[in-house]
Amino acid sequence: MQEDVLRLLNPKGGEAYFDGTAGYGGHAAAIIEKIGASGQAILVDRDADALAHLRKRFGDRVDIMHDDYAGAAKQLQKQGRCVDMVLLDLGVSSPQLDTPERGFSFRDDGPLDMRMDTSTGRTAADIVNTIGESELADLIYRYGEDRKSRRIARAIVQHRPITTTAQLADVVVAAIGRSEDIHPATRTFQALRIEVNDELGQLQTALPTLVALLKPGGRIAVISFHSLEDRIVKEFFRHESRDCICPPEQPICTCDHVATLKVLTGKPIPGTQDAINPRARSAKLRAASKLTPKQKEAPYVSTSKTT
Repeated sequence: MQEDVLRLLNPKGGEAYFDGTAGYGGHAAAIIEKIGASGQAILVDRDADALAHLRKRFGDRVDIMHDDYAGAAKQLQKQGRCVDMVLLDLGVSSPQLDTPERGFSFRDDGPLDMRMDTSTGRTAADIVNTIGESELADLIYRYGEDRKSRRIARAIVQHRPITTTAQLADVVVAAIGRSEDIHPATRTFQALRIEVNDELGQLQTALPTLVALLKPGGRIAVISFHSLEDRIVKEFFRHESRDCICPPEQPICTCDHVATLKVLTGKPIPGTQDAINPRARSAKLRAASKLTPKQKEAPYVSTSKTT
């Protein structure tokens, strides 16, 4: 989705760019080229392998932060720094999925880890083998949106301890069968990964801070890979693009809310499957720009339809 990202972020020479999920630098390289030597790039990731690659690829041309994007944004805010562009490319990266030792995928057997930052936090195995059946079922239903979550949780508890990705996948398949189009363990793995890395909580916490980091006229783009992430981004952009958030039935505005954003994507831009990155087919891109003082003074009229 690089062409769409570049079009929406519209990087210019000398501008400052914050990449909260820099990964291996695919988007960053294209934007750094646009902002040139006079620009500033702040690349953030919590994966040590990705950081090592970024340092090797970009050297001293960029500022690199080992943190999650919510923590990095708070640090920059405390320092009084501002940027012209923010990019979040959410979810798990292809190198993480393709490395069995990271435990993100059931395609190849590996330890049940799933931590993006392997230096801290609970692993997926810790969660699978310690929490109660009811809590586990709720987690799989809430983050995996799997209606068979209770059957899956019951089977997991019965087969503890589970320490590898293949073990977990086999347990899920035995519990619910293979009648669906996707692998039966896909949603369970998604749910555990989201829980291990607090992906939704981080997104909800970070979005207001990231908008605060933007200069007036700055742009923010977010690529999400499942409906839970996309819903958070959609609702936040909708909320921040309205001058009034009072209930529709209330005749007089009492909220005093002032719009901070202009939505640039009435509908999310979908990813497409291609030979370079087949996993992009589930991606959705949303973007917004930060209103300038002059735009805030103008009467607000909504013309976009969000979905």
